[in-house]
Amino acid sequence: MVVFDLTCINGHDFEGWFESLADLEKQIEDKILVCPICNEVSVCRRPSTFGLVKSRPRHQVQDSGPQPPEVNQLTQAFERLQAFSQALETEFVDVGSKFTEEALKIHYGVSPKRNIRGMSTEDQEQTLKKEGVEFFKVPMLVRKPSVS
Repeated sequence: MVVFDLTCINGHDFEGWFESLADLEKQIEDKILVCPICNEVSVCRRPSTFGLVKSRPRHQVQDSGPQPPEVNQLTQAFERLQAFSQALETEFVDVGSKFTEEALKIHYGVSPKRNIRGMSTEDQEQTLKKEGVEFFKVPMLVRKPSVS
């Protein structure tokens, strides 16, 4: 079984257990998968967060000298991704599932220009492309309280 993070078009986040990625995609395509909060069938997979676990306790890692280059590179890449994600959270207004609507309003001058972020379906993204709205998709890291 595989757990996937999901979201509906109304912005409700939830998770589901599936036999495989193909099983998830088939259920989405066949409109079998529904949001448990609002019963919406327009559901998509969202990027999952991940964690890094050091193989040794912190005091041993500090005492053991320099880390192998691949560990340092992975740590640096994760730190850059965290900083980028933090900048998106602080410098962009979260409009949630109204992303397409707000992006079009900004594009046509109905709303003031501002940085926004939110969710969109593939169909909505096609609409934005046809209208000439520039956007890009970015996975967001979700900060959860650390376990002591």
